[in-house]
Amino acid sequence: MMAMTMNAQGYVGGGIGFGTYDDGNHDVTSFKFLPEVGYSFNDEWSAGVVLGWSGINKGNPKTWTFNPYARYTFVKGKMVSVFADASVGFNHTYNAGHDDDELQIGLKPGVAVSLGERLSFVTHFGFIGYDHLKNNTTKAKNDYWGVDVDGNNVTFGLYYSF
Repeated sequence: MMAMTMNAQGYVGGGIGFGTYDDGNHDVTSFKFLPEVGYSFNDEWSAGVVLGWSGINKGNPKTWTFNPYARYTFVKGKMVSVFADASVGFNHTYNAGHDDDELQIGLKPGVAVSLGERLSFVTHFGFIGYDHLKNNTTKAKNDYWGVDVDGNNVTFGLYYSF
């Protein structure tokens, strides 16, 4: 127990995302702001939570995100680590006629690059798992299983360990 406590450390950081595409009528710009706080128990296991906001262009839907996770680092190099976050995330989308709730359970793979003793560059890309979407206005429900990897599902961020 003493060795585990000595190796443990907290971290803060998070990710940002930005993308643009043409939907046939005009340019669409999306953004993500996902601050994060976590705790590393050892070199392999961490736990944390993301609380953030994302959206598309002015006047379009915006989303609040709450995403607690457990992280397992399965490749730990001197400068590069590869990990997967097992998460249960909740999203609430509102504005422009939307009132949706979403529950995601699955894995989010990622890569961390050490920039120094306490600073890391981290990227998450994609989602593998289950996604339940409920439209609160129409009461329609949709369930999805699968893999979601695209340009709007990538985040970059910096983490500071203390």
